[in-house]
Amino acid sequence: MVNGGTVNNWICINFSRQVQNSVALRFCYELSQMCYISGMAFTPEPVLPPISARPEQVENVLKTRYHDAMTKLQTQGKELDLLIVILPDNNGSLYGDLKRICETDLGIVSQCCLTKHVFKMSKQYLANVALKINVKVGGRNTVLVDAISRRIPLVSDRPTIIFGADVTHPHPGEDSSPSIAAVVASQDWPEITKYAGLVCAQAHRQELIQDLFKTWQDPVRGTVSGGMIKELLISFRRATGHKPQRIIFYRDGVSEGQFYQVLLYELDAIRKACASLEPNYQPPVTFVVVQKRHHTRLFANNHNDRNAVDKSGNILPGTVVDSKICHPTEFDFYLCSHAGIQGTSRPAHYHVLWDENKFTADALQSLTNNLCYTY
Repeated sequence: MVNGGTVNNWICINFSRQVQNSVALRFCYELSQMCYISGMAFTPEPVLPPISARPEQVENVLKTRYHDAMTKLQTQGKELDLLIVILPDNNGSLYGDLKRICETDLGIVSQCCLTKHVFKMSKQYLANVALKINVKVGGRNTVLVDAISRRIPLVSDRPTIIFGADVTHPHPGEDSSPSIAAVVASQDWPEITKYAGLVCAQAHRQELIQDLFKTWQDPVRGTVSGGMIKELLISFRRATGHKPQRIIFYRDGVSEGQFYQVLLYELDAIRKACASLEPNYQPPVTFVVVQKRHHTRLFANNHNDRNAVDKSGNILPGTVVDSKICHPTEFDFYLCSHAGIQGTSRPAHYHVLWDENKFTADALQSLTNNLCYTY
């Protein structure tokens, strides 16, 4: 951990019949110790003792227990920092219901643990969960050396915000479900390790993200503007004290036939969002589409050369291909940023559709590879 977060006040709810409350309390104590050893400030005692509940009572139990904890804490002017939940190994819709209630009704950070891990209580598992909790409560697990020493070209020199966006569509045959658009954006600079995310539903199978920028009529204020980009730009400024002076936008899941349709619509939305904050505010934008669904695979020239392949026989992490098999005139490249563990590594195919920051190929490839290691 680079920066340990703080968990002063927490509670535990156990939805597993197999786990007794004494076992739940022991597990929570071990987890709190691991968080403390890893570098967090973590109180070993919960606000209220762990309780057991049946999965079908999830909504009632969560709200009642949250209310009880808040009643106790508010007299001291404190907040509830974390909810630890123990789930049955096969929990059906329980996980989704629980996250929905915590995220949208209660506004509380939650960490779920399966029964099998509670009984096993392995150090490796506890260390992994501690890392997850740290990020959720606002800590930092990793930070790029190049970011701290301000050595990232066109990012370290001036405040830069990095966006990531994707749209998830319903399965074929589901004719009425909405598509879900998600946008994340970095919230610290120069480290670029903390991200805030926004999610919204939109029209069925619509690839363009509708809510990047929007305007509507308010009876009192007249024309009002908002949307995901504007919200994330404002929160970047609030968190860092800077207005972004560069924007880098990574867009996932766009097929080649829709490149320029998406670019025109979404770049326009980014421009409008910036202009709505200040009339002449137009930071330079780099717009990159990332494709994982393609049939290109990369292999080492000599499969027997131990320096050319990793343990699984795949190409080495950090391998870039930007000639021969790429577009003759456009700015695109393949990058395999991670080591393959099983099967054949699938490199990501990056297409730079718009670049006002004038990145060199090396600078953008290096930045992209580095960003794959910050979470």
